[in-house]
Amino acid sequence: MTSSDPAPQTLRHAGVALAGLSAVFLFEMLDNSILTVALPTIGRELGTSTVGLQWVTGAYTVVFGGLMLVFGALSDRFGRRRIMLVGLVLLGLASLATAFVTTTDQLIAVRAAMGVAAAMTTPGSMALAFRLFREDGLRVRAINLISTVGLVGLVVGPTAGGFVLSFAPWQVLLLVNVPIAALAWIGIRAGVAADAPEDLHRDPLDVAGGLLGTATIVLALVAPTLFVEEGAGSWTPWVATLAAVAAGTLFVWRERTARHPLLELRLLAHPLVSSGLAFKAAAGMAIAGLGYLVTLQLQLDWGWPPALASLGMLPQVIVLIAGGAAVRPLMNRFGLERLAWMSSIAVVAGLAVYALLGSFGYVWVAVALVLVSAGLRVVGVVAGTNVLRGLPEDRTTIGAALVDTASEVTTGVGLALVGTILAAMFAGTVTATPWTPAQTGEFRAAVEVGALALTAVSAALVAYGFLRTRRAPIPNTPAQASSAPTAPPDPARSTP
Repeated sequence: MTSSDPAPQTLRHAGVALAGLSAVFLFEMLDNSILTVALPTIGRELGTSTVGLQWVTGAYTVVFGGLMLVFGALSDRFGRRRIMLVGLVLLGLASLATAFVTTTDQLIAVRAAMGVAAAMTTPGSMALAFRLFREDGLRVRAINLISTVGLVGLVVGPTAGGFVLSFAPWQVLLLVNVPIAALAWIGIRAGVAADAPEDLHRDPLDVAGGLLGTATIVLALVAPTLFVEEGAGSWTPWVATLAAVAAGTLFVWRERTARHPLLELRLLAHPLVSSGLAFKAAAGMAIAGLGYLVTLQLQLDWGWPPALASLGMLPQVIVLIAGGAAVRPLMNRFGLERLAWMSSIAVVAGLAVYALLGSFGYVWVAVALVLVSAGLRVVGVVAGTNVLRGLPEDRTTIGAALVDTASEVTTGVGLALVGTILAAMFAGTVTATPWTPAQTGEFRAAVEVGALALTAVSAALVAYGFLRTRRAPIPNTPAQASSAPTAPPDPARSTP
């Protein structure tokens, strides 16, 4: 396939490319989930401390989240396909290096290298899927397909990891990335055309903006973890938070004054972009915070064993995997813009159900999980598509990076919010069971307050997104919605 070829008219015509792009997203979702089950084994074999184990997973997350914007900008400058292929080679090499790991520090370095590879590849998977097609209906279906493959990896990862550990060393869990990277490299190399020069920009690199943006995101990801681990009474998380705010302020100043900024802030003013990011942020915060609270509630408050508690999360798993089939008919019925805020409202409704009724029995917990997961499943596809529709052709990859960054950062914020509330309201160590009657009351009150806080923040984000969508042109019919141009006319779409 060359850049001069016409756009595919069906998903089947782009099957090779979609297989490669799906493999990229599978790696992102499978990687941390499959490794989590091996952490106790890694700790024993490498003599790893608790802090070391946290950084085995945290190094990947922090590097991945911190570098997404930078590599998104580089991809729009040097070529999305080129950056992705280089990232896949790095992924394969870093995964192979796992076979030679003998210390915790070496494993953390390998995980950091995988985070770099993920930052080079993951935003590009959405951007390239979007650019494969010219019709919005096909774009949504393609992104939905890729996300479904990734969610399957997220769900089966822990089970597959536990099975592999029963007869193989833990290194195998990371070596599995090698064939995935090879499949992705072949599919993208053969099925995706090289970027046309006119679809890239040639602005000088904004090094200062890249450093400030990376520092802001890294600090924003580290600070919530510090709040959960050390508590709000420690000075460390507050220093990290203030540093994140300072770096973010300097980043905004730099981007407003730079002649060639890393991220043109005026593009964020486009209704499709700002609303899509708000909806994605609300969903990311909700699913992370709700999952954390429900897991603690089922096992520590209600006394469910881990196996039964995992079954208790089954409604979420089923909806996340099977819900993709509903995206296309809902899009045809309501259009992309309406569907984005409708699915986000489902997320807020699920949080409200859990906050107000979750203590009355598992049925209400299941209803909350279904509502939040259904909303997340739809908004994850539709909001991301809308963000890319609202950006110029030569800024699509950094747009995809923005979507992933919004979800990554707000996931950390959601965990920090409920974790800090629980730490402030619960006397003692929450995992030290059995609790006293007073501790049980404190826990249940903390869960209610934490869920209400999640509901309020997510509702504010959704309300902002809804107000922004009212400024975006909305097609009158579903047919028009699926055949709309790449983005409505807007001054912000002018290529700088």
